[in-house]
Amino acid sequence: MSQDQPRTVIVTGASSGVGLYGAKALADRGCHVVMACRDLPKTERVAKEIGMPDGSYTIMKLDLADFDSVRQFVTDFRASGKQLDTLVCNAAVYMPQLKEPQRNKDGYELSVATNHLGHFLLCQLMLEDLEKSSATDKRLVILGTVTANPKEVGGKIPIPAPPNLGNLDGMEAGFKAPVAMIDGQKFKPGKAYKDSKLCNMLTMRELHRRFYAGTGITFNSFYPGCVADTPLFRNAPKFFQVLFPLFQKNITGGYVSQETAGDRLAAVAVDPGFDKSGVYWSWGNRQKEGREAFDQEVSDEAMDANKAVRMWELSEKLVGLA
Repeated sequence: MSQDQPRTVIVTGASSGVGLYGAKALADRGCHVVMACRDLPKTERVAKEIGMPDGSYTIMKLDLADFDSVRQFVTDFRASGKQLDTLVCNAAVYMPQLKEPQRNKDGYELSVATNHLGHFLLCQLMLEDLEKSSATDKRLVILGTVTANPKEVGGKIPIPAPPNLGNLDGMEAGFKAPVAMIDGQKFKPGKAYKDSKLCNMLTMRELHRRFYAGTGITFNSFYPGCVADTPLFRNAPKFFQVLFPLFQKNITGGYVSQETAGDRLAAVAVDPGFDKSGVYWSWGNRQKEGREAFDQEVSDEAMDANKAVRMWELSEKLVGLA
C-alpha cells in the first residue's frame, strides 16, 4: 500500500449507532470506509448529516441475513478494484419482544442468521481479499458485547437467560423449523441474541487459531462499553429505551456515547497498539477518564476450542460453504 493510498475499511451496519460513528472516526483518521448496509438512501443521508467528507466513503448493499446478498457484496467489492485492509463486523439485530422466531429466507432464526452466520460467511469469503492486501497490518474485527461474556459483571445478569450453546443440538439438527435456538431448546429472543454474539467470539478465536500464523492478519474483538442509547435497542420496550441509558449513566457508570464507541471501533480497526491477534479488547464495565483498553478475559465457553471447531464446521454447512 503506497503512502498516499488511504487504508480501506469495510464496516457492516454503518448506517446507525456504533457503526456510523465508527465510520466517521475512521474517515477522520484518513481511511476510506466502505459502508456496508441494507438501506442505501438512508446511509447516504446519515453519512452527510454526520459530516463524512465527500470521497471518504463508498456505500455498498449488504443484507447479512441473506447469504446471496453477502456473496453479491463480495463480488461488488472486488469489482470496485479496492484493496481490503480491515474488515469490521459490526452489524447486529436484537429483537427481545418476539413471541415467535423470525426467519431468513433459508429458514434460520433471524438474529443468529444476521449476527453470526452472515458475518461468518462474509469473513470466510473476504479472507482472500485481506491476504492480498499490501498493508503490513491487516485486521479483521468483530464487535463483542458484555451480555455474551459471564466473566464480566455486565454479563452475569441471567435475564432472560445467559448465553449457552449447549451441544449445538439446534445447529446439528439443521437449524430450521421447528428449531430456533442453537442449543435446540425453547425459543428465547434475548438469549438468541446473546448466543449469536457468543458465536462471534468463538469465530474470532477460531479465525485466529486457523489463520493468524499463516496470513499475519490480526483477528480480534472488542466491547466498547455500554452504548445504552444505540439504535440496537429500537425493538426493546419503550420504558427500557428511556430508563436504561439513565441507569447506565447514573447508577453503573457504564454508559458510553455512540461517538466514543465509534472512536473505539476505529482504534481497534486501525490504530497502533491494537495489532495483537486473538484479543478481546475492553475498556471495562465502569467508565473512567483516560482508561486504556485491556485484554478482557472471556467465558469458559468462548474459550472452548472443541466447541469452536464444531460450531465452525456446522456454520459452514448452514451457509453453504461445506
